[in-house]
Amino acid sequence: MKSLLEKYLRICSSHDYQDAIEFQNEIAELIPGKISKQKTATVCALDISYNKFSAEIYAAAALFSFPGLEPLEEAAIIDRSRFPYIPGLLAFREGPAMIKAVHSLARPVDILLVDGQGIAHPRGAGIASILGLLLDKPSIGCAKSRLVGEFRAPGPEKGAKSSLTYEGNLVGSVVRTRDNVKPLFVSVGYEVDLDDAVSRVLEMCVKTRMPEPLKRAHILANIMRQKQALQGLTRASLSSRSPVKLRA
Repeated sequence: MKSLLEKYLRICSSHDYQDAIEFQNEIAELIPGKISKQKTATVCALDISYNKFSAEIYAAAALFSFPGLEPLEEAAIIDRSRFPYIPGLLAFREGPAMIKAVHSLARPVDILLVDGQGIAHPRGAGIASILGLLLDKPSIGCAKSRLVGEFRAPGPEKGAKSSLTYEGNLVGSVVRTRDNVKPLFVSVGYEVDLDDAVSRVLEMCVKTRMPEPLKRAHILANIMRQKQALQGLTRASLSSRSPVKLRA
């Protein structure tokens, strides 16, 4: 696993998208792997925030108890990426920052919940799958939009779901997590069963469309980005003769 992680990080620091594609193809056979039977006491949600055309990335990890959903710990870090923004290869732009965020936590992580795709990916190796494999943690992909595949809209009530298929294979589930809201796209990341992944996501969607841990990670990442932007504007105003005006 160490050699795979070193290879992955080396690709992430380059601009070679062909190497990234080859890496995804190489590890696809290792995903989803065996089904983990360990008891889940904590879930770590991961999300990022950034300007698409900036190298600066803000990654957040929100650790919750499961199934109680008690907030336990959180971490947010700033990182810089050299890999370009390419749909289907976002794991190589965003993943290293997420790994650093996980390593910033003091408490143990039992399962990862990633805002992104698992095996519902053109090469069967989305960011949730790659992070699960490299961190050796069961993982679930929970995305707000579809990357690949075909599906029929699930029913309007919470818990309704339909199959997401790609090239004749089942790659995920389209899940209605609240009545009459847009569904989420849940897929196996690593060492989890799809039915179990869907069940866990539904259990974590308490008040809104998104699972509570992912919602918190999203807020954390955006707070970090906005704080940095405000600090940048403050520095600019101090060095300028004319003040910088902020819109309310």
